[in-house]
Amino acid sequence: MSEEKEGIGENTQVKANLVFMLKTIGFVGSAVWLVAEFKADVQTLENDVLRMNHEVEMNSKFRVGWPRGDFGALPDDMEQTMKIQMLQEKVGKLEKDVEKLRYGPNGDSH
Repeated sequence: MSEEKEGIGENTQVKANLVFMLKTIGFVGSAVWLVAEFKADVQTLENDVLRMNHEVEMNSKFRVGWPRGDFGALPDDMEQTMKIQMLQEKVGKLEKDVEKLRYGPNGDSH
């Protein structure tokens, strides 16, 4: 009867080992999950850095190439360029007309 009062018996050792085993399994499972989460976070950050490096490289190429015209021109730029060329031609013709009026058709002064 003294064994029953103290709670020590044949099953006492098994219960203690079972509780310890469950705690150990829980701890190991939590540790594995935590390491997997950290590894996933690190891999995500590495992928983000790779993407950012690629975007910076592409931006650098664009920043250098766009002013040189390596990537073409915007439609508005092309239209503006055509208008400027047309105005330059008109100004050139007007200058010739002014020269004719000023100096005569043969280029002689009046």
